[in-house]
Amino acid sequence: MSGVTGTGRAGGPPAATDTGALSAHRERRLRLVLVLNVAIVVGEAGAGLWARSLGLLADAGHNLVDVGAVVLALGAVRWARRPPDAARSFGYHRGTVLAAQANAAGILAATALILFESARRLADPRPVAGGVVLVVAVVAFAVNAASALLLHEAEHDLNMRGAWLHMAADAGASLGVAAGGAVILVTGGYERIDPLVSVVISLLIGWQGWKLLRSTGEVLLESTPRGIDVAEVADAVRAVPGVEDVHDMHVWSLSSDMRALSAHVIVEGHPTLKEAQVVGTRVKQALAGPFRIAHATLELECEGCVDDGTWCAIAGGSRRRADPGGPGRA
Repeated sequence: MSGVTGTGRAGGPPAATDTGALSAHRERRLRLVLVLNVAIVVGEAGAGLWARSLGLLADAGHNLVDVGAVVLALGAVRWARRPPDAARSFGYHRGTVLAAQANAAGILAATALILFESARRLADPRPVAGGVVLVVAVVAFAVNAASALLLHEAEHDLNMRGAWLHMAADAGASLGVAAGGAVILVTGGYERIDPLVSVVISLLIGWQGWKLLRSTGEVLLESTPRGIDVAEVADAVRAVPGVEDVHDMHVWSLSSDMRALSAHVIVEGHPTLKEAQVVGTRVKQALAGPFRIAHATLELECEGCVDDGTWCAIAGGSRRRADPGGPGRA
């Protein structure tokens, strides 16, 4: 029996205008954050050189990475809106994941450079103008915190999460630099606290960068999305009226906002094509709401697959199919 493919949520497909409005809203927020961070980079770099503060220069360096991160995220948001074509039939949704991965790599590279310079400064501490450090770091904290609030959203978009992570981490970093500046200002010494703060900042941001890099790798490897229990999805399919069993099921993410599924669904009896299509529509509706699966491709069968193992399983992987004599497993 022929396969059935489709997109949408229970009750109908997702509205393109809603997706476009969300994308445009993200673009406006990213543009505003970009302007704020360019200003912070210029201010912190100038003040850091004048005050001889590695903490400020480290924070300026992270904010410079932030500028690149926001530019990448902004470009990815615009890229993802491009329609599918013959060469990329799924569209450009993975562009946001690639941007998030590049941002994660940039975070790790900046972390390594700042750790290296911090080690040098710990071995050879230099005088630091604590008052200047304190004032500039407090201003930077306010701007970074505002940027993080602008980028925060309930949706778990990796691209926006990458940009938000830069802002949130730098808000914390600026607060740490301000604390270091206050200690130097009050005590008149303890110059080593400036590179020590840089080490703590770098380790914190580097850890978050590694977690983001791992998350993007899972999407690109087409791993089962986090929060999805494959057995639970299979049970939901089997609970649909007219479905006998399901096998050879795969769930993956095209992007943070779009999940896809493919499966072989065994329908009860020997229905007509029209009757089978009704069952297929019910299955897609059962998947769209609770599991947020927007694109489902189903192969409807009257009997379980009978093959030599070459077309009903992924080469090199385990073969998952229904047991003709009993309940099957996805």
